[in-house]
Amino acid sequence: MNIFSEPGIEDWPGIISRPSASNIDIEKTVTDILSDVRVNGLSAVKKYGELFDGVSLQDYFVTEDEFRESKDLVSDDVKNAIDVARKNITLFHTAQQESVVIIETTRGVKCWRKTVPIEKVGLYVPGGTAPLFSTLLMLGIPATLAGCSNIVVCTPCDKDGKINPAILYTADVLGIRKICKIGGAQAIAAMAYGIEGMPSVYKIFGPGNRFVTCAKQLVGKEGVAIDMPAGPSEVAIYADETCVPEFVAADLLSQAEHGTDSQVLLVASNIGIVEDIKRALAVQLEQLPRKGIASLAIKNSRAVILQNVDAAFGLLNAYAPEHLIIASLKSTDVVERVINAGSVFLGNFSPESAGDYASGTNHTLPTNGFSKAYSGVSLDSFVKKITFQQLSEEGVQNISGTVSVMAAAEGLDAHANAIDIRIRYLNNKK
Repeated sequence: MNIFSEPGIEDWPGIISRPSASNIDIEKTVTDILSDVRVNGLSAVKKYGELFDGVSLQDYFVTEDEFRESKDLVSDDVKNAIDVARKNITLFHTAQQESVVIIETTRGVKCWRKTVPIEKVGLYVPGGTAPLFSTLLMLGIPATLAGCSNIVVCTPCDKDGKINPAILYTADVLGIRKICKIGGAQAIAAMAYGIEGMPSVYKIFGPGNRFVTCAKQLVGKEGVAIDMPAGPSEVAIYADETCVPEFVAADLLSQAEHGTDSQVLLVASNIGIVEDIKRALAVQLEQLPRKGIASLAIKNSRAVILQNVDAAFGLLNAYAPEHLIIASLKSTDVVERVINAGSVFLGNFSPESAGDYASGTNHTLPTNGFSKAYSGVSLDSFVKKITFQQLSEEGVQNISGTVSVMAAAEGLDAHANAIDIRIRYLNNKK
């Protein structure tokens, strides 16, 4: 690990900078894929499936037989785990539902806001070396709770045309039936523009590789909403003398095994903690099947020693991590210092993996510093908030003077007239 001891605030930008990952080198390829799918639909999707994945299919949609088969291919342990996670995620997201509250802002003027589901949403679920059925839980549960009437899932299949059975089982449990065996940029294009048998959607969710991320950004410019800007997954950990070094090492590695470009930042209150964590890392790393991936991510990680707690959290807020773990017995005392983070894990017994799978919070979170302005996926991500107002005769009279004066001051006489004409009508009624 690269270690920085008591750096001054002027050195923070270099320490917390992410590796630049420009999409310029792949943008033309992705643009061509998007254009091809927009014009040629499913035939273009088939072409790219054969070209990039070596997959040639007649039917790209999961059949009822495949749903039934998946039940027998998933172990009871995994089924039970999915059920526990589903219940916890459902409970947490159900609590985010809002009731309609009518506010009378002026006598006779009533205003309210109503939550309305986004009708058509597309969920992208990675299915390569790590088939993320947990992501389907995180996206599918709030989508169904929100009442989205048309939910489409795209996920890549293997060379035999099979989707990981845990993904299919999860979709079946959630009641999601439109599953397309499409991956990569062509999947984003299919959801954005529609293909034979699948309509275009209004908003696209889900993580993916650089091609998927680039495709989401490009269709976003065309008016198809996306969940949030995405980048490599990341964790920052604050560890003081009350942490358990072996736990911190395990948390760092659980993030590092995502990919070689995963981001890992450790902020510790003294050098002894860093050395203890480094020793634990060396031991645990040797035991990981994904050692090669994790070791490269750890090699590029950074440890910062800041004895002052305010300085430590100042740096962490500047970094604005996707995940923030506060490995300390004093976590509840310092948590109010957190301003920028996607999801926070408090204390020595709150590993990031709990949030990734089953605590109930959503694991689809802003990366690359975007937690300064973006929230993670929630029930709100799948709905729109439409405002309403209703003015009675008394209400329009009470507010007429304010509206007329403001409209006239802006030089918008037609706006003023829309009020004045009603006042004249009401005066003539008397």
